[in-house]
Amino acid sequence: MLTVDFSRFPLAPGDRVLDLGCGAGRHAFECYRRGAQVVALDQNGDEIREVAKWFAAMKEAGEAPEGATATAMEGDALALPFPDESFDVVIISEVMEHIPDDKGVLAEMVRVLRPGGRIAITVPRYGPEKVCWTLSDAYHEVEGGHIRIYKADELLGKVREAGLKPYGTHHAHALHSPYWWLKCAFGVDNDKALPVRAYHKLLVWDIMKKPLATRVAEQALNPLIGKSFVVYATKPHLPRIADTDTDAGTESESESGAEAGVAAK
Repeated sequence: MLTVDFSRFPLAPGDRVLDLGCGAGRHAFECYRRGAQVVALDQNGDEIREVAKWFAAMKEAGEAPEGATATAMEGDALALPFPDESFDVVIISEVMEHIPDDKGVLAEMVRVLRPGGRIAITVPRYGPEKVCWTLSDAYHEVEGGHIRIYKADELLGKVREAGLKPYGTHHAHALHSPYWWLKCAFGVDNDKALPVRAYHKLLVWDIMKKPLATRVAEQALNPLIGKSFVVYATKPHLPRIADTDTDAGTESESESGAEAGVAAK
């Protein structure tokens, strides 16, 4: 189940991709299938080991094209172990709502992204998330749980402050919002409640079969109750030093010429 829409966030074979806070690896696997050179990073060692196993299985099964590479590693989102401008693409999906220093994470992502590179950020959407918080404290008051709810303008503002240029947004996973409302209403750890079990079966069926009816329904409902808010942005190119020097030189020559003219008068 992908939150990033790769029709809006295209990848080219050979792109260097960082899936930051990769979790179970869903976006990293898709990037690998598309021929990218993927690094999946997370602080959870158990999940990273599982992601590494899946990368190996995908390679063995021939699911990744020639030239694609995949690495799974533990790491800290606030101190990424990569040089500046190491990646063409960075994805961070459903992670920033967990981290107190979200501006620090943004700064690190910008640092390792090359100029002209692209970034995709997904977070829980304000409205559906607020319902979950209202229905259940246990939903978010847990170790490593959600510590904030982003409004769209707030997240976009932080993205711009970090030096990125947003170029698109959308909402995703509308069919998942009611499931989490039911979970919060009946108890987030209560998977035996009949409404929760029934809706979970519906979601599994939808994910596995992708029937047209649910696809159309979710597309229609995403603007209203989409569970996730997705932002796409680019890192602008900085002015080249040579261009700056040329401009400065031209300006200095103009000033000198003006001064000479004044002196002649």
